[in-house]
Amino acid sequence: MTETTTEPRRSPLHELHERLGASFTDFGGWLMPVRYTSDLAEHHAVRRAAGIFDISHMAEFRIEGTDAAAFLDRALAGRLSTMKVGKAKYSLVLAADGGIVDDVIVYRIADDEFLVISNAGNRAEVAAAFAAVAAGDTRIDDITDRMSLIAVQGPAARGILESTAGVEGDEPALADMTYYSWARGSFQGRSLFVARTGYTGEDGFELMVPNEVAEGLWQAVTDAGRDAGLVPAGLAARDTLRLEAGMPLYGHELSRDIVPAQAGLGRVVAADKEDFVGRDGLAARDLGEAPVLVGLVADGRRAGRAGYAVLAGDDIVGEITSGALSPTLGHPVAMALVHPSASAEGTALTIDVRGTRIPATVTALPFYRRQK
Repeated sequence: MTETTTEPRRSPLHELHERLGASFTDFGGWLMPVRYTSDLAEHHAVRRAAGIFDISHMAEFRIEGTDAAAFLDRALAGRLSTMKVGKAKYSLVLAADGGIVDDVIVYRIADDEFLVISNAGNRAEVAAAFAAVAAGDTRIDDITDRMSLIAVQGPAARGILESTAGVEGDEPALADMTYYSWARGSFQGRSLFVARTGYTGEDGFELMVPNEVAEGLWQAVTDAGRDAGLVPAGLAARDTLRLEAGMPLYGHELSRDIVPAQAGLGRVVAADKEDFVGRDGLAARDLGEAPVLVGLVADGRRAGRAGYAVLAGDDIVGEITSGALSPTLGHPVAMALVHPSASAEGTALTIDVRGTRIPATVTALPFYRRQK
């Protein structure tokens, strides 16, 4: 019997990344840049100036129809029907038992139109979850294959985009956009969707354009940011940036085995809604002994990594979900799921780093907050 393998998909910008000398990795079924030069250099550039990321592996769904708002109230954990046009909201797709299928960002485009962006690896699961509750005149259009996403993150991001040749913006102007809002514009005569969101802990924007103009937009942004310190940045820097900002990653902090409250996301759930997928499952859960997500900080240079055990005395009380030596802070940081008895801020624990016990202290998330 011959085994068949599925080749990872390639971004519309793949050839550009090759010309830039990127190293690649399989991420969510896509071959994406992990770095261009140095993980540390790319991380520091985003904190100090700006980085440009290809995030075209993310999945995008357009939801339309007079029932669109009611549909999303049923399909997602949050209350999307009260969101104003022009705004965005973080939400969750839940399984019937309350486990997390994916975390998403929802943008309200019009009274009867929304854009939902989900993780690449969960595209099929989210599509299936939406199809299972679709009703009325709701139309669900998976536009992933037609669109590219480019993120520009860092304190210089706004100035770079304001000086990018070929970008024409409608209202509001970039300077007037609040966090978790969006604006419509154009680039080279094609539609441009601009969101003031991100996954780095810095100010920044995410740009969605048709595939045909994606390389032109990347180059125009690069040209505008050349003297401002903009660099191309890959998944390695994106991971350490989001870890410092305490942002969860699906498959690490979030999964089907975790319910929102365990991950510190109980506030995302509109529990007073009459009906939504996962409502009964969440109500039936006994979370008394369930592990909860905490931050851990340590001294030295050795960092706990995903899967490493967390101990209180000689007892294993949890497991690292993500960890690294923080480039910004200069010491190890980690997120971990631990028993509630070990979750109080200030609790002294240890991390088993390849047989060596590394002292660590429970701390509040995030580890890093940008200066406003």
